[in-house]
Amino acid sequence: MSDARPKPSVLFVCVHNAGRSQMAAAFLTHLSRGRVEVRSAGSAPADAVNPAAVAAMAEVGVDMSAETPKVLTTEAVRASDVVITMGCGDTCPVFPGKRYLDWELDDPAGQGIEAVRPIRDEIERRIRGLLAELPLRQP
Repeated sequence: MSDARPKPSVLFVCVHNAGRSQMAAAFLTHLSRGRVEVRSAGSAPADAVNPAAVAAMAEVGVDMSAETPKVLTTEAVRASDVVITMGCGDTCPVFPGKRYLDWELDDPAGQGIEAVRPIRDEIERRIRGLLAELPLRQP
């Protein structure tokens, strides 16, 4: 018997979409094995993903080297069941019926890999907790 529930969708938002939101999206994509629709965006996207974040994720076997920062759109928020903000403040649009979480995490911008590792590890911990709460279809 197949499960007719649609995949849950999660949007990660931070200002530059270059570090925290990219790591969170990469972890959720990796750990959910395709059972979650994952998006990330920024209110003022950077030109490129933070190289220290890419290197820190590579250390744990998650490749996000091909990712690029994306601009936050109201369509992305509308299309998501859960919106997780990471320091974007009032720039994130709010729609009724969505679940909003605000994850306070240190900003890895301008930091070396030593400073990014604990941020990465905290993001992974939170992603694992989020996965336990989402209504996932069985593979």
